[in-house]
Amino acid sequence: MSQENHQKSPTLDPEEIARFGAMADEWWDPTGKFRPLHKISPARLAFFREQICKHFGREFGAEDALKGLSLIDVGCGGGLVAEPMAKQGAKVTAIDPSENNIKAAKIHAEQQGVDIDYRACKAEDLVEGNETFDIVFVLEVVEHVPSVPEFTTMVSKLVAPGGLMVLSTINRTAKAFALAIVGAEYVLQWLPKGTHQWNRFVTPDELSDIVENAGLVPRERNGLVFSPFKESWKISSDCDVNYFLTASRDNKS
Repeated sequence: MSQENHQKSPTLDPEEIARFGAMADEWWDPTGKFRPLHKISPARLAFFREQICKHFGREFGAEDALKGLSLIDVGCGGGLVAEPMAKQGAKVTAIDPSENNIKAAKIHAEQQGVDIDYRACKAEDLVEGNETFDIVFVLEVVEHVPSVPEFTTMVSKLVAPGGLMVLSTINRTAKAFALAIVGAEYVLQWLPKGTHQWNRFVTPDELSDIVENAGLVPRERNGLVFSPFKESWKISSDCDVNYFLTASRDNKS
């Protein structure tokens, strides 16, 4: 793997990039370090499809429900979301500042015969190029950046008029500290220790204010909760730990 050098900025933390880049070879291993992302995949992919179809008036059951829609996955990692979105018909661009992650994602997509525009770059690069997309995903990313307001405001500029933005992150609650950090990292060891930092968690109210100040309209808040009896995840109204926030841009913006 190549050595990656990044300068720290309000929207980029080189230590976080290096942390995930070092695990790039394990993205598609369902029993490896990214096992939690594989476990939540069925619930969140169904949620994404539902939100997109509802927003754009598409038929949920259609095989190519996302056909013709442009989508960008910001901080795509190894492509665990980018690939299934492309398979559903979306024209997908997926970016990550880690060259290691993008290499792993490209290799897997090629093996699967999936066409995705993968780029090892920063979101700022696309903003500077005035690129916009119908759908912008920012998943499990904001809790890893130095400044959530600056990063989210910047990424919001990628949403095209009439477009949809979906963010997912972790709430700043005592319950989240107990489950997402103590439980997931130290007790159950679902995640490597140090994956999350408490001071970077953001509440739904804070995130809603940020996207609204960036010119978007906050729409829905939905939680993602774990059912220990079924050993599966489901969408819920409980946003105490993991949650999604959807927002849209006015057609005239």
